[in-house]
Amino acid sequence: MHGYLIDMDGVIYRGIDVIPGADRFIHALRAADVPFLFLTNNSQRTRLDVATKLQRLGIDAEERHVFTCAMATARFLAQQKPNGTAYVIGEGGLLTALHNNGYAIVDKDPDYVVVGEGRTFNFEMVEAALRMILAGAKLVATNLDANCPTHNGMRPGCGSIVAMLETASGVKAFSVGKPSPIMLRAARKELALTTDQTIVIGDTMETDILGGVQLGFKTILVLSGGTSREDLARYTYRPDMVVESIAELEHGNLVREWFPGEVRERGGMGFDARREEMLVSART
Repeated sequence: MHGYLIDMDGVIYRGIDVIPGADRFIHALRAADVPFLFLTNNSQRTRLDVATKLQRLGIDAEERHVFTCAMATARFLAQQKPNGTAYVIGEGGLLTALHNNGYAIVDKDPDYVVVGEGRTFNFEMVEAALRMILAGAKLVATNLDANCPTHNGMRPGCGSIVAMLETASGVKAFSVGKPSPIMLRAARKELALTTDQTIVIGDTMETDILGGVQLGFKTILVLSGGTSREDLARYTYRPDMVVESIAELEHGNLVREWFPGEVRERGGMGFDARREEMLVSART
């Protein structure tokens, strides 16, 4: 069994428009019971909010198919310091994820200053965060994306806010979102996949593809987002496959092309046996 970690903006949709063929690809994965997660570096929305947006665009997705950088950040902090406290520059998705993982949101003496996307932050919040960092709070970023696309164009992203705090404090932020192995490994484990069974589909070399390459996942770059074929010459790493859009992909063909020996070996094995073997392998 193989599965997918799939970026959304530039892969599944652009702004408010579905990329042609994306709905068919996802529908085919669900029909074949192929595991997948939508990964996003946007911490603003909860996984339910993201799933609802996908459904309204005609994508066959449920809440369980969404994995956000806010979720990855909250789980990581809960592992590092259970029942901790955080001062947050961010919105509902990040606040919900932290609460769900036992974190209290405070405005004084936090364990962490956690920064996510937001359209409502102000300089007063930045000043407060700076004072807390200088007093010893650890600086954590949900991601380091300098900007993020909207249907109205680009706006400053989490990385821009973090850069301001890093410059003012002299403290380097710890980032959990893509391309961090923390988020990508957590997503792989969520699907009970092994490294060799994981395929990343993304439109950005610096996040999706770099993260996949660093962890030894198979990677597919789609050119329907922010990267052109000419851009590839600038990078020292390369994706395993480049396609114009997700519409060109078919799961069965990918497995036969990349894992032909595995297909032959498991040809007589039923789905339940394959799934059990996958679960055992992922635990080890």
